[in-house]
Amino acid sequence: MTANEIRSAYLKFFADRGHAVIPRANLVPKEDATTLFTGSGMQPLVPYLMGQEHPQGTRLVDSQTCFRAEDIDEVGDNRHTTLFEMLGNWSLGDYFKAEQLPWFWEFLTGTVGLDPERLYVTAFIGDKKNDIPKDTDSADIWEGLFKDKGIDAKVAEIGSEEDGYDRGIKPGERIFFYDASKNWWSRAGKPENMPIGEIGGPDSEVFYEFTHIEHDTKWGKHCHPNCDCGRFLEIGNSVFMQFIKRDDGGFDPLPKKNVDFGAGLERIAAAAIGDADMFKISLLWPIIRKLEELSGFTYDQNPVAMRVIADHLRAATWLAVDGVVPSNTAQGYVMRRFIRRAIRQALALDLNEDFLELVVPVISELYRSDFPELEARETEIINVLVQEEKQFRRTLERGVKEFNKLAGAKLTGETIFLLFDTYGFPPELSLEEAHEKKVEIDQDWRTDFDKLLTEQKDRSRTATVGQFKGGLADHSDISIKYHTATHLGYKALRMVLGDHVIQRGSNITPERLRFDFSHPEKMTPEQIKQVEDIVNEYIDQDWPMGFREVPTEQAFKEGALGAFGDKYGETVKVYTAGDPDGEWVSKEICGGPHVAHTGALGEGGKRYKIKKEEASSAGVRRIKAVLE
Repeated sequence: MTANEIRSAYLKFFADRGHAVIPRANLVPKEDATTLFTGSGMQPLVPYLMGQEHPQGTRLVDSQTCFRAEDIDEVGDNRHTTLFEMLGNWSLGDYFKAEQLPWFWEFLTGTVGLDPERLYVTAFIGDKKNDIPKDTDSADIWEGLFKDKGIDAKVAEIGSEEDGYDRGIKPGERIFFYDASKNWWSRAGKPENMPIGEIGGPDSEVFYEFTHIEHDTKWGKHCHPNCDCGRFLEIGNSVFMQFIKRDDGGFDPLPKKNVDFGAGLERIAAAAIGDADMFKISLLWPIIRKLEELSGFTYDQNPVAMRVIADHLRAATWLAVDGVVPSNTAQGYVMRRFIRRAIRQALALDLNEDFLELVVPVISELYRSDFPELEARETEIINVLVQEEKQFRRTLERGVKEFNKLAGAKLTGETIFLLFDTYGFPPELSLEEAHEKKVEIDQDWRTDFDKLLTEQKDRSRTATVGQFKGGLADHSDISIKYHTATHLGYKALRMVLGDHVIQRGSNITPERLRFDFSHPEKMTPEQIKQVEDIVNEYIDQDWPMGFREVPTEQAFKEGALGAFGDKYGETVKVYTAGDPDGEWVSKEICGGPHVAHTGALGEGGKRYKIKKEEASSAGVRRIKAVLE
């Protein structure tokens, strides 16, 4: 089966078992203060796993695009990617282990057709210190499922990952008990780290064995399912949320138990073709083939460069689909870094300028049947990426000129960092230039470079402490007021500048609001004043704020505004401000929260004031405003 076939079959499999198919969430979370990106399939579902009712019921299924920038340095081997899809199904107080494990087993061995002889599973060994029992229920279910396939599955008690390397796998073992470091899930990690009131529970993973891969002893003496050598690949994990932490530190059973399941689509696809090289699957191999065609190199001649380009451009394409544009901050900075890393690797393949224009349509073609938003925005995506490519190639040219000025007789870590930090010139290029020009390279350059880079990251991290990457920094009174003010400001911007103004992002802290919007030119002082006056008039009119949940299609027909790149489910919350018996002055799709009346923004005589108007990125402007 191709990856697209596996995705479709998975959604149908669970839809046939009473699950509502929900749309994927945006890669940029809008109401999550903890992260820049949606990094897991369950992340958008956390409120519902914590007890909030989902509008589509207690059985849900989806395929969620996920992005983990922290894996960037791992890309280049045969199994790491930064962009991936998670197939997920959830039971919110409905079914539990007896249904979940057999269903996934049936999907793998029946629908996908994986050989059960290649499958191994894990379960939680228990935690005596916290009086949490061993998950024998899952082990018993697995034992029966293997038996149905004629496999006598023996059970092994491993414990920690290190214990696994010492012990290895004994003949006939299929079911492995690991400790909380491997088979327990909570947002805080191990049971002892969970705060009072936090929920968690054991999980049970499924691994696929690539029997042709020999164990690499650099990871440990013996191989086992959780070994990192590549012989075993985790392809799915069922989390059973069944405990809540008491005030005294103990654990009680949850009255309503949840199932949170996630399976890597790319990983199942690799297992389906029996190849441990993730880049051979149908969602990545066509990109590799296009790179071969354009460069004249074969995959085997430079697999690292082709893997990095394929992964990074696929990730950048999806970020563009969800409204991200290259910039020097937040999500835009990550996107810029990915595009530039891809271009850097393209030099090794002698790929000419504008090769992105030829590769992105291949990526779009891979997904458009199931995600039509790629096809709808393909031209815009290409323009964004090609513009960044042209700009960075100029950066490379400028970097070479500066190298000639700065390098001198010896290339130091400080110079390499200066070229990198100031001119965007990658360290690898500095080293290549030094070799070509026979400039001596300081043996300690890496130590000095890393030290300066760490200092820079620390400064950046300090500067963004408390920043909410998708909206509000907190739910304090002032942040809620600023959140409401963004709605009024959005309406005012469209009134003053025109209907082409579309929200491109927002960031709200107790100190100020920041709002990004599409507009081709700098606002004039007169326009800024007009926007301020309109918002302050809305504040003085003290219009009521309210919301209602309506079908998404109806919300847009009624003129509700959404943010560029956002995806919505079948129903949405629409927040309004205005005369209940007349016209609304603001109507937006939003998760909240907001003040009850717009007059609350003017308490204490405060007025809406735009403190700064500037460019955010190409075709996008940014305002920063306060209530003072």
